Amino acid sequence: MTAAVERSAVAPVSGVEPAGTALRRPAAQEGRRPVWQRVLFVCALVGAAVIFMLPFVWLIGASLRPREYVFAPGFLPVPFAPDNYADAWRAAPLVTWLLNSVVVGVAAAAAVTLSSAWVAFGFAYFRFPGRNLLFGLVLATMMLPFAVTMIPTYLIWSELRLTDTQVPLWAGNLFGSAFYIFLLRQFLLSLPREYFEAARVDGASYPQLFWKLAFPLIRPALLVAFVFEFKASWTDLLKPLIYLRDEHLYTLPRGLKVVLDRFGYGGEQQWEVVLAGSVIATVPMIILFFLAQRHFIEGIATTGRKG
Repeated sequence: MTAAVERSAVAPVSGVEPAGTALRRPAAQEGRRPVWQRVLFVCALVGAAVIFMLPFVWLIGASLRPREYVFAPGFLPVPFAPDNYADAWRAAPLVTWLLNSVVVGVAAAAAVTLSSAWVAFGFAYFRFPGRNLLFGLVLATMMLPFAVTMIPTYLIWSELRLTDTQVPLWAGNLFGSAFYIFLLRQFLLSLPREYFEAARVDGASYPQLFWKLAFPLIRPALLVAFVFEFKASWTDLLKPLIYLRDEHLYTLPRGLKVVLDRFGYGGEQQWEVVLAGSVIATVPMIILFFLAQRHFIEGIATTGRKG
């Protein structure tokens, strides 16, 4: 009797769905989009990708044409002139400028990533009065344009006699960045606090909490900050224009400005050399994003889930 009652209670009634199925089905149905919507979405993505790639495709094609055909209509390099890249290498010390950009970019990215991560860990882990107000003041510094602090910063480096060196291009990042502090703090808030409390019970110090526990867990977000800052340093022209005078210290954007002045407007009108140098300056960043793509997307997708 009891078994029969249990079987009847468990067995589904004809024409009536279990409550769990009724609740799950709308969510599953909502997750399945019609085919036409998916096709339209893919077409929109492909169209946007093509639009964004067209300038770079034209740049490559124009850099491989003879001088008189550089601005000819079309995207194909016809006639084909690959010697433009050899001319660009001979016209300017691109190797030196590339190495300078790599050194400055790595130093700037590493400095801002580590310093911002340390500050972000303090805001995410510690609880103290005025924490939110202090964090708001840090974010408020993002509202200050670079032009406001440009002259005072230059005067500081001038007093330190470092104006004609590469130090001002990256040393300021040792004090962190409000944007990266915010990004890394949001990532740290998504980590279970119990991990850190258990480590504290085991006798871990605060630096050990950061280096041995937090640092490995936030590696995707650190990579995002590193790539962002490396790209910003790689394409920065204003700071090298302000601080650098020696041509052997130029970064690639500053060197391309010299190439543009010499072979572009007001120069010898050798635009194929200018375009070839622009391609050489762009390719390393494409390679960097390609190599870090998986970790980069993971860091973007998992940042800011909490807080």
